[in-house]
Amino acid sequence: MSKATKSRTSNKPAKPYPGFPLTAHATGRWCKRINGQLYYFGRWGTSQGGKVVKVDNVREAAQQAVDQFNEQRDDLNAGRPLQKKSDRLTVAELCNRFLAAKRERVDTGEIKLSSWHEYRSACIKIIDAFGRNRPVDDVTVEDFNKLRTNLAIGPKGRRAPSSLGKDILLIRIVFKYASDARLIEKPVWFGPDFKAPSQRIKRQARHASGKRMFESDELREMLASAQQPMRAMILLAINGGLGQTDLANLPQSALDLNGGWLDYPRPKTAVERRIPLWPETVEALREAIASRPRAKSADDDGMAFLTRNGLRFVRNSSGEKQAWVDSLAQSFKKILVKLDINGKRNFYALRHTFETIAGESKDQVGVNAVMGHADQSMAAVYRERISDDRLRAVVETVRQWLWPAV
Repeated sequence: MSKATKSRTSNKPAKPYPGFPLTAHATGRWCKRINGQLYYFGRWGTSQGGKVVKVDNVREAAQQAVDQFNEQRDDLNAGRPLQKKSDRLTVAELCNRFLAAKRERVDTGEIKLSSWHEYRSACIKIIDAFGRNRPVDDVTVEDFNKLRTNLAIGPKGRRAPSSLGKDILLIRIVFKYASDARLIEKPVWFGPDFKAPSQRIKRQARHASGKRMFESDELREMLASAQQPMRAMILLAINGGLGQTDLANLPQSALDLNGGWLDYPRPKTAVERRIPLWPETVEALREAIASRPRAKSADDDGMAFLTRNGLRFVRNSSGEKQAWVDSLAQSFKKILVKLDINGKRNFYALRHTFETIAGESKDQVGVNAVMGHADQSMAAVYRERISDDRLRAVVETVRQWLWPAV
């Protein structure tokens, strides 16, 4: 290396903070290699007398370079021509405004944080497909057709029709918000094909993937293998059809262990539930609560179940890149792997199992009450209560199936 080159490069600044995505180039610019090609974003220095001298405020210049990089990176990574920012509503602006509006609904308790994360995931897919600076009213029917094809195939192969349908529904909701909020003059046209797979396709996929329920011998294996509090959570799931979010947010105040009842509105539907608890479930709950770790946050101190780190089993992670964490599902999967219980089944399959077996009680109204289903029928409008005896008969049907000798 020549002496001139050394003097030119030795003045390069270090990255202003860990994780800074750009690198200082010898020409006085910040750079990034994308898909094998070097791109430049702003300057850290200027040429003076044959040397590159740092600008007065390197950190401010670095931030400007990062802003430019963030604005262009989606197009560069996708190999698209760079789109200049328009005065029209852009895809990124729509997503930001939509997520901000939904966040307010989270704060008021009208939607769950898990739903907000689903919307956020949909917005990421939209930005990846169309680019941050693409005007919303410039997205065409052909763009949506291409997006649907990419969503259907997915990075890991063909996706389940139910997952594809959910993505399409969420994306349509985001773009519909643009017209409902009068952010654009004309509604976005999705075309005739950007819709969820038909019910026939969904039924075919369900048949191909097998039943989403467990048999009684498999459940007994799980209960014998599971440690607390997982054993108590499995029992609650098959005793009353509770899902992961139900269990993660279950307050101890909802449990009457002396009387053997759980009074707990389902978080998803806000439908009141009164569930008779089996003796086995009550015993497991007493053990789990007695050994429950100290809550990391005062907000979680009243929860029935916490991880060994004192956190809720289903939660929003902390840190800059927030994500939805389901520790319960992860722990349950380890049990299935350990016991070699295969099939496309997860913790939520316990809810499928309860619905299926409880139906043998021949009291679907009672089953719905325990499950917390939102009943929109006229009969539900007039029905004021369901007797405890009917609820006991429903859960006892499942108990006798699980332990025939009890």
